[in-house]
Amino acid sequence: MFSLKQNCWFIKKVVIWRAVSSIAWSVLLLPVTTAVFVLLSRFNLFHPIQWISECTSLLTASSTIFSLVVLCGVVLMTGFFNLEFYTLVPSIPCSRVALLGTVLHPRQCVHSLVYCTMGMLVMWCASVTIGGRYSTLGTPCRQSESGEFVTCLNEYHLFLLLAGAFMGYSHSFLGVVQNMYYVSFQPIQQYKYPRFKGCLPAVVKCSVIQSLYSARNFAALYFFFGYVPKTWISSTLNLQIDSSLQPLDSLTGLIDFSLLYHLAISGTFLYLTWYLTVLLFRIYVTEAYSFPVQSTFTEDAEQCLPKVLAEKNTLVMKFLALQDLALLSQHSLSRRLEVFSLSQPGGHPHNWNAISKECLSLLSELTHRLVAHQDAVASNGRVKSQSASSDTRSVSSSSSVMSGTEDIPETPRLGVPLRTPGSVFKSSVGGVHSSLTAPFTSDADSPFSSPAIRRLVGQQEPQSPWFGTVQSPHVMRRGPKLWSASTESQTNGSPPASPATVSSPPAANQKPSFLAQWLQNRREQVKSFLAKRVLIVYLFNKLPEASSQALFADSQAHIWALQGLSHLVAASFSEDQFGVVQTTLPSILSCLVVLLEAVDRHFKLPHASSKPARTICSMGDSTYKTLRFALRAALKTAIYKITTTFGEHLNAVNISSEHRKRLQQFLEFKE
Repeated sequence: MFSLKQNCWFIKKVVIWRAVSSIAWSVLLLPVTTAVFVLLSRFNLFHPIQWISECTSLLTASSTIFSLVVLCGVVLMTGFFNLEFYTLVPSIPCSRVALLGTVLHPRQCVHSLVYCTMGMLVMWCASVTIGGRYSTLGTPCRQSESGEFVTCLNEYHLFLLLAGAFMGYSHSFLGVVQNMYYVSFQPIQQYKYPRFKGCLPAVVKCSVIQSLYSARNFAALYFFFGYVPKTWISSTLNLQIDSSLQPLDSLTGLIDFSLLYHLAISGTFLYLTWYLTVLLFRIYVTEAYSFPVQSTFTEDAEQCLPKVLAEKNTLVMKFLALQDLALLSQHSLSRRLEVFSLSQPGGHPHNWNAISKECLSLLSELTHRLVAHQDAVASNGRVKSQSASSDTRSVSSSSSVMSGTEDIPETPRLGVPLRTPGSVFKSSVGGVHSSLTAPFTSDADSPFSSPAIRRLVGQQEPQSPWFGTVQSPHVMRRGPKLWSASTESQTNGSPPASPATVSSPPAANQKPSFLAQWLQNRREQVKSFLAKRVLIVYLFNKLPEASSQALFADSQAHIWALQGLSHLVAASFSEDQFGVVQTTLPSILSCLVVLLEAVDRHFKLPHASSKPARTICSMGDSTYKTLRFALRAALKTAIYKITTTFGEHLNAVNISSEHRKRLQQFLEFKE
């Protein structure tokens, strides 16, 4: 989620100006959409000349110009909300109660209230434009008893205003349910105009379909509860109710083709105004941006690609930098040579070191996340036994040779106990976190979640021995082990610690008090009681595929990292004059193979390999539901890219035998 308080050069110089450009184009399109709405609202098949003359005079009327001014204000507010609420990592609630909590969040309630108000404003402009019986809220009428003229409530005008509020809330609600503020990047780059032209028919279709659904739902709602706002407004504004007209909260009143037609086209105009603003914002924000690989001046160093890739606060800049890395690795020879170049003076490959370090860090983080999820699923809320833990595969750092003083981050490798970073469950890419993007957030808050799951996602105290690195679930309840101290001492070169120096805590401190035991028993009783209630289980049960989708919610960044690394490594076979890539080739290959094994194990879990159901036409971007399949395809493509380029030369690379066997399958095209 974006915040205008972010103090970053990229936000000030790029993102805000792109948002302003999208809003400006939305405002420029308002006269066009308004003219189409006027033509449809005054449609008259049998008198076409009169129809065109009335529309022409209406478009130049002062009421229409004032309505355009109001609509410009609505578009500006919509553009501001797009800039404030957009996200590059979708919010995926893992249970229905988590989704309900998001809908009822105070921030979302304010958002819904604002959109209800904007919906009423748009519908007021539409009713004024249509004219006739929809023009004003009060209309003169004759009393049946005295025969005097009084001001009565115009229920047709009220009907359209309430419909606008209902559609505004529907748009805000669907923005949460369908992740409408999720901005995805297109796999095939297009210029802005061709992309807008290609998406325009789909936007119009979605506007019509959503308007028909909203009109149907609102008509049913008004049929049952329409008398409540009608009575309240008439008494508040001291307006009489015309008894000579058929009320609209009745079946005969709602069966009015003209009313339903104007409601449908007004709703289409409303949704089209909002959807065009959303579409233009997505097109402008996701436009490719070219970062310089290296800079001549020191003050511009923070704008270079190696520095930008390490950014942790501005997620949109990091995504665009990874996209630029993937593009330059495929299409720009001159910029690839800058990546492979050496620094002067010193002769160090700083550019390649920084780029490969960040890419390997992203891939290693995803590997840790997948392995931790598999451990949590395998434990199923129970602590693994000592014998079962010996079969668990984990990741470790493989040796990497780097020139200069910069190091490549630890690459996952099998063979040593897993240490899962606490940030796996708190952030996706670059440390940016939303409470609903964490795959296990809803389970941890659930009353039925297991202690093992809560320990995985829980915060660690700085005084805790597990602070900074979190062990796998099967070792969470172990006491201090002598081998841990000896391993560390051997690594540092010091002699192993004596067994006498390891003191165990007193038994009295480990035994819980009577009050704590009693509270724990009562808690388990309440949990078992609630677990038998059907409604509670329905609300707290995990949604199918939710955990898998949440694990790969930010995988677009990993896909670009895979593409950038693989194409740079493949290009280095003929373009790397100094051999800077060859020193890190073992680490890259090991990282890719370990990630592939973790992905393969994940797809064996329930619901992980099932395709998502096709949804109806909506503006919500659902591409995140298939990101795990795209990542697996990109990972295999990256490995094939390297193996087909180097061929049998990979036999000379210093990697483990297990990794060599897996790479041999790629060399023989058996994967």
